[in-house]
Amino acid sequence: MTLTQLRHLIAIADSGLNITLAAERVHATQPGLSKQLRQLEDELGFQLFVRKGKSLDAVTHAGEQVIERARIILAEAGNIRAIAANLRNEAHGELRIATTHTQARFALPAAIAALNASFPQVSVHLEPTRDADVLARLEAGQVDLAIISSTGAAPAAGMAFAAYRWQRVIVTPLDHPLAARTTPPTLDELVTLPLISYDSSLRPESSLRRAFEEAGLTPQIAMTAGDADLIKTYVRAGMGVGILAEMAMQDGDVDLHALPTDPLFAPCTTWVVLRRDSVPREYTLAFIQQFAPHLGRHELRRALAGEPPRDGWADVPHWRERHRLPAARVA
Repeated sequence: MTLTQLRHLIAIADSGLNITLAAERVHATQPGLSKQLRQLEDELGFQLFVRKGKSLDAVTHAGEQVIERARIILAEAGNIRAIAANLRNEAHGELRIATTHTQARFALPAAIAALNASFPQVSVHLEPTRDADVLARLEAGQVDLAIISSTGAAPAAGMAFAAYRWQRVIVTPLDHPLAARTTPPTLDELVTLPLISYDSSLRPESSLRRAFEEAGLTPQIAMTAGDADLIKTYVRAGMGVGILAEMAMQDGDVDLHALPTDPLFAPCTTWVVLRRDSVPREYTLAFIQQFAPHLGRHELRRALAGEPPRDGWADVPHWRERHRLPAARVA
């Protein structure tokens, strides 16, 4: 049994049992990957997958157990490599980040650019996805860290560190009746309007939907999108009133009017999440400090080692305050 065989096994599982896609992800040929799988099954003495013709149809019960253990083995092998690379002060490698489209588009560019300036040999692989899938990619070991938001407690998966707080805004064209207001409408007023928001607003656990339901109201969701720029596009087209993250409003959005929603909806917190069993590279900690300057590298190391920060965690800033924080040094 080899690490390569286990890596190929995980690639197959994470590619929906598509051998061709799995081979592409591990930079192998399809025949080579299939050969590695057969060799592993021959050594174990049982099948890991149910076959249907030449295709893989399902994971066997035994295969599920092996895949679970293989993930642990590969994670620990990666940790050993990270320890060695940190001790050698290596400044090259890759950083894989799973996050939402809003974070990728509006919150991360400055931090990634700063990391690139200090660690030019580190390649960043940004994987914007639905917020429901972000933590799953982290738990599966497909990324090094996740950046995700919630309105309540920290994510249950991994070790979460609060990066900043933020609120939603109500967005309308300049000729909309709400654009003449400086204060937000009530939920009773808002429920009479067609709304455009994120895909997550359709889920039962959505904090946006929950705010209306707790008031005994049902919002009119006219349209949803996973991308804030798309929401703004359809607000401009007159499809409805947009409700989106405040960081998605940019200086160039001069044709749109934004109203705060602080009295209406619970505030959100954006979290940086690492796997509990991970040994992050130094440039990963440098990136986190750049993205959230109040999170120092020494405190992060202590937390990952199971120790509390010496002086406690600094207060979590609001998005509106972040530009006033001193820039973190990443080198």
